[in-house]
Amino acid sequence: MFKKLIYSVLFTAMVACTTVPITGRRQLSLVSSAEIQAQSYAAYKQVLDTATVLNNNDAAMVKRVGGRIRQAVEQYMAQNNYSSQLEGFAWEFNLLKDNQVNAWCMPGGKVAVYTGILPLTQNETGLAVVMGHEIAHAIAKHGDERMSQQVIAQTGGSLAGAALGGTATSQNAIASIFGIGSQLGMLKHGRSQESEADHLGLIFMAMAGYDPQQAVPFWQRMAAKSGGSSVPGFLSSHPSDATRIADIQKLMPEALKYYNR
Repeated sequence: MFKKLIYSVLFTAMVACTTVPITGRRQLSLVSSAEIQAQSYAAYKQVLDTATVLNNNDAAMVKRVGGRIRQAVEQYMAQNNYSSQLEGFAWEFNLLKDNQVNAWCMPGGKVAVYTGILPLTQNETGLAVVMGHEIAHAIAKHGDERMSQQVIAQTGGSLAGAALGGTATSQNAIASIFGIGSQLGMLKHGRSQESEADHLGLIFMAMAGYDPQQAVPFWQRMAAKSGGSSVPGFLSSHPSDATRIADIQKLMPEALKYYNR
């Protein structure tokens, strides 16, 4: 019986896969995108209902950057036969008044930027670094992937357990996986997913007309903000500052090919 269960898990993991745009990485996909989007939209509404949503010049900048990156994403996906992966997206970009150094994008393109991160972004291009990175998590379906991994862990590979429904458990999972309410939503993803989001984010911001080279000084400012208190990379859920910056520099020649000055 146990051996059958193992075979079931392995078979499910092999056949239930999708491909991440740009990197081409194969990833586990057990959860319906439509189902997880419905949950994320409900969670996003709850956040907006309890937050102070701004409508000022900074908020206009957030919407402008989001719109340009959205256009770049849709262009890339159409050119590379990935448009079906955007099915059900209902893009939205909001600036929330909060001192958290935070930003996140949920499945389906629901983006929130907190005012606390604006001193570090400094300008529109710096904001594009952050929003490109966060949107990349949604395009790469990192949250879906983590939810699928939870399904495997909790159900032993049974697809019957993949249904999210509208339970409190699923709502808590959504909040945990997508970093809502965390001091740094970006840190809720694993190291490989963070690096992948850096990669996709550079391409998307470059296609949107923002200089990807500005990603390096932004992450340097983030590193300075941490005051050198970052834990070692092997103990962290995200790359160390030095590793991240070095990896971004290696990706720069590729990103610059997409940048139209």
